[in-house]
Amino acid sequence: MLNRFAPLVPLALVTLLFGCAAHGPSSQQQVAQSITAQAAAKSSTQASVFEEELATEQDLEAFSSSKPYQLPALADNILERGMALIGTRYRFGGTSEASGFDCSGFIGYLFREEAGMNLPRSTREMINVKAPLVARNNLKPGDLLFFSTNGRGRVSHAGIYLGDDQFIHSSSRRSGGVRIDSLGDRYWSKTFIEAKRALAMAPTTLSRN
Repeated sequence: MLNRFAPLVPLALVTLLFGCAAHGPSSQQQVAQSITAQAAAKSSTQASVFEEELATEQDLEAFSSSKPYQLPALADNILERGMALIGTRYRFGGTSEASGFDCSGFIGYLFREEAGMNLPRSTREMINVKAPLVARNNLKPGDLLFFSTNGRGRVSHAGIYLGDDQFIHSSSRRSGGVRIDSLGDRYWSKTFIEAKRALAMAPTTLSRN
């Protein structure tokens, strides 16, 4: 049976060689062009993503600079007032220096007194304020930090970023109330959820009593 096809082998080889010679370079060129096009598309996509991330950072800066006041000044006022309250006792539901503070009461008090802002009373509501989300590596003094300390994945605690990986908060009765802790500590790093730049939503004019 093999002998029947023996005369056709040379012809088949010639046809195959001719076919490779005729279509090989063209196919390789098409493949090369396709790879080049895919690489260009991928590079363009990566550039677009980078531009979007960069735009987010620029948007935050533009938002801040468009205000008639400087956000760092507001943050300084809030944090200076907060530092003066270190040691104030923790009290669940507390919203004043006289009664003591819980975590959201402490934040609400400072933002109301120093930035003219009325933030939601609870951390569950506060985390939903219409303010820009901030990446952990882009935190600025005055940003709100939210944590899940009850092991259920929901927000249950909040503080205010100071800078240098430190934050101030009304922690708990056992830990002494208003105090400073490090976001880099294992406990706080593990329970951290997100941060928001609530000061970006501060009123353009502040009224002082």
